[in-house]
Parts: sequence; structure tokens; C-alpha cells
Amino acid sequence: MLTRNCLSLLLWVLFDGGLLIPLQPQPQQTLATEPTENVIHLPGRRSHFQRVKRGWVWNQFFVLEEYMGSEPQYVGKLHSDLDKGEGTVKYTLSGDGAGSVFTIDETTGDIHAIRSLDREEKPFYTLRAQAVDIETRKPLEPESEFIIKVQDINDNEPKFLDGPYVASVPEMSPVGAYVLQVKATDADDPTYGNSARVVYSILQGQPYFSIDPKTGVIRTALPNMDREVKEQYQVLIQAKDMGGQLGGLAGTTIVNITLTDVNDNPPRFPKSIFHLKVPESSPIGSAIGRIRAVDPDFGQNAEIEYNIVPGDGGNLFDIITDEDTQEGVIKLKKPLDFETKKAYTFKVEASNVHLDHRFHSAGPFKDTATVKISVLDVEEPPVFSKPLYTMEVYEDTPIGTIIGAVTAQDLDVGSSSVRYFIDWTSDGDSYFTIDGTEGTIATNELLDRESTAQYNFSVIASKVSNPLLSSKVNILINVLDVNEFPPEISVPYETAVCENAKPGQGNDSQVSIPDKCLFIPKLSSLSAV
Repeated sequence: MLTRNCLSLLLWVLFDGGLLIPLQPQPQQTLATEPTENVIHLPGRRSHFQRVKRGWVWNQFFVLEEYMGSEPQYVGKLHSDLDKGEGTVKYTLSGDGAGSVFTIDETTGDIHAIRSLDREEKPFYTLRAQAVDIETRKPLEPESEFIIKVQDINDNEPKFLDGPYVASVPEMSPVGAYVLQVKATDADDPTYGNSARVVYSILQGQPYFSIDPKTGVIRTALPNMDREVKEQYQVLIQAKDMGGQLGGLAGTTIVNITLTDVNDNPPRFPKSIFHLKVPESSPIGSAIGRIRAVDPDFGQNAEIEYNIVPGDGGNLFDIITDEDTQEGVIKLKKPLDFETKKAYTFKVEASNVHLDHRFHSAGPFKDTATVKISVLDVEEPPVFSKPLYTMEVYEDTPIGTIIGAVTAQDLDVGSSSVRYFIDWTSDGDSYFTIDGTEGTIATNELLDRESTAQYNFSVIASKVSNPLLSSKVNILINVLDVNEFPPEISVPYETAVCENAKPGQGNDSQVSIPDKCLFIPKLSSLSAV
């Protein structure tokens, strides 16, 4: 702390013809001899030959902030050239803080600060002084204005008003890549000493990052920082005043730095072979299995496209990408048949959709794996040899006559025998029967083509080992005609024959019948013998 003896500046003014002129700044000059106290001379007449001391600023006092002494802090002295030390002059003080902050000895002109001051709260005070005659109470000089400046001490640490900070930088960035600029504010006087001169340093976060001690710019300090190894960094930054020297005050802040992703990793299959088991009954278009390549990148850098390498299975299977899981979904394009082919093998390629040219030198951003599909046998219903059976039978065929047969087989491994049934919900159920073992169809009633010329019904074939597994086929039976009726005249006729008629002569029905003609009665029908 500065005391009264430490305040070594004497504030003087120039005079013109012996008259001191207040309120006009003078250029700063160095004193030839060190003054012993701070004095402001008020205007007054002086001898032309009296020596005048010249100071830096003529109308300004300084007072130390945060003064904690037991006595009021001495500020300086007001003095009039008309004051001969005889006690006839009285000094008065008015203006900013007069009486409440600053007091003046009316006789000596000594000014004191009666309470502790804070420069950051109020940096200076403007006051007015005057010398008056004690007896007449009249001013001896014009009122003079001067300033008391609160001199700064280092009582404020730097503060990061915007902290804590959040920043990001792409992974694999080169050394020196810009991350963020931090700024600390010091409330002390930046124009006086080093109280507000801030120096930045890293307390935590090395060797990954560095900071410019003057600007507060944070940069990467290590090459090839990998997000897949470490993504989050917490850096502790310190700002210290007094130029970072010992005894300076310091403030800290946290900077949370995230490495953002770049596409520096290709997709990789975790294994070289994927085994899938698929039932032969799987429908076309169904998803029969999933495989996945792993890409440690993030977002669109991890998007994968799957393709089946041309070869075995390329026509039978397809693969698409599940956008949510980035899995390869294998789908069936054609039906499977265990009895025809029991296994398929093909290769699948996984590649990145969005490539980063900076990493092409690391190799192709793709990987391949083998997919082996085993077709599982599924117990299936019997299969008829034809999609439709057509048979013919003559009407009036005797009951029990076999007119045809159907055939169904169980194609599964370890095939089962088959039993046949007529579907009782279809027509023809009472006219025909079927042998449950042989599949032969026979008449069950006499058929009449003139009544029903065609029969359409269904036959069911089921497995003996599993009756629930069955299939159905349509049977179409055409009834053939038999010549069982003689010809008939559909319209009745009547006529007459004359006795003198000549052979081959016809009868005209419109001519009247002569008396000598024979009448032939109406014939209702004429049967052939």
C-alpha cells in the first residue's frame, strides 16, 4: 500500500505574469527535484522572480483504492499564493464526494479520503475548491476545479464471462487446427501497470491442445487424434493477470471439446462366413436373414451399402440395407425346394456410401464375406400329378364302373402314403366314389346325360402320417351319350289318297278331296321298326 510518504508527485501549474491559471492542462514534464507532497496551487499574485515548480498534471490528485489504514488517507493539499500563513485564509471544498468521501482542513488545505474507495465502482471524482477571507467571507480567488483519480491496485482476478465453453474440431485434424478462442475480462485498470494484463495457459488438456498466451486461441497440439479412440476432452484454461508473473490473480474456465467424425474407417465384417438356415416354405419377398458389417464411424459416415457378388445365389436372393440398423437384409427372390437343392453359397460386399478422398490411400473402403444358406426341409402336403383331371363316362354305365384315377405323392424325405377323399362340399358327391388308397374313381349311380351332361367336384389327398397336410384338385367328368331312344314325329299329320292316284303322285292339302278318295286319319306318331 502506498502511504502519504509514498505519494511523490507534486502537482504544479505554470503561471503567466505571476498569475496561476487553473483548468488548463499542461504538458507532462519531469521534475528536477522530487517534491515532498501533493500540492495544487490556487490562482493568486506572486513575485515575478519567484521560482515555480513544474509537475506532470496541474489539476489532478491520486488516491489509492481499497485503502485499509487506521487513519484517513492523505490525498494532497490546496494552497493559495495569497495565503501567508497568518490564518486569514479559509479553504472550502465542494462537488463530487465532498464531505462524504473527502474532507478538507479549512486552515491548512489538506485533503483526506475518509472511506475506502473502489476504482471499479467509480474511477474519479470531480471537485471544486476555493479560498475565502476568514473575516470578510469574500473569495480571494475564482473557484477552481480539479480531479481526484482513484489509483488502481490489482484487486480483481480475470473472469471468463462466457464460460464454460463448448467447442468441436474434426478428428484427424493436423497440428495447429483452430478450435476456439476464449477471452477473460479483468476489471482492473488496463492503462495502469499490469493489473489487467492477462496471460492464458492450459492447466489440464495437454498434450492434446495448446493455447496462445496472448490471444487465447486454442489449437490442436497432436496429429491424428482419433474420435473412435477418444471423443470428449475437458480442457482447463487459466487466465492470470500481472502478465502471468508471480503474485498475479488468476481465473479459470472449462472448455469441453468434442472430436467430430470423419469417414476414416471402412466397414468390416466381424466374421468371414455367415451361416443362415431357411425353411423351404419361405414366401417370395420375405426376409430370410440379416448380416452386418461394423463401421466405427458415425452418422452418414457409417452408412453402408450391401451387394451380392455375381455368382451362385445371385438370381435367387437379394440384399438391401436396413437404414435404422445398417444391417444387410437378405430377401428371397424365388421359391426354395429342399428336394431340388439343399444349400447355396454366395459372397456379399459391404461398402461406404459417402467417401472421404483424404483417406483413399488407406485402401478400399469395402469388405466381403461369404454367406452360406442351408435350406430346411418342411413337411409339405401331397402333390397331385396334374392340376386338373378330366374324365369321360357313358350314360347308363353300370354302378361301380371305374372311370379314372388321380395320383398324389408325398415329395418329402421319408415320404408318407396318401389317402384320397371326395370333397363332400362339391357337386357329384353322391354319383361317384373314390378308392382311398388307389385314387380310382367309380360311378355310384346310373348317369343320364339328358339330365346332367357334366360333373365338377374336388378330390382331397392327405398324408397318412399327418392328415392335417392335404391338397385338393378339381375333377371334371363329361357324360357321353348312348342311342337309347327311337325317332319321333314331332307334329301330327292327316291326309287322303284318291283311288285313281298314280304312283309317285303327292297330295296337295289345299285341293278339295273328291268323293272317290280314301281318308287317312291323324297320326300322332310314327315309329320306325
